[in-house]
Amino acid sequence: MKRAVVMLVALASGAMLLAACSEKPQTNAEGVKHDAVPWSGTGTQANTGTVFTAPGWKVGDKTAWEQQIKTRSNGQNEYTREN
Repeated sequence: MKRAVVMLVALASGAMLLAACSEKPQTNAEGVKHDAVPWSGTGTQANTGTVFTAPGWKVGDKTAWEQQIKTRSNGQNEYTREN
């Protein structure tokens, strides 16, 4: 009887360990969803006072948004910073 209980506990713990090692795949069948275009901003008005809005930028202005990204990325380029 004691041996049967030990075997049952061993099998149950083995099954739990095997179940813990199996992970379900984390895939998104619908793909990436974008709510809005990046240059739509965080608010409905220019300079809404958020920390995510650059001063002087107008909501929905794609060219100004692209220029701001270009300017910001140039500050992170070691080649342009050194020369």
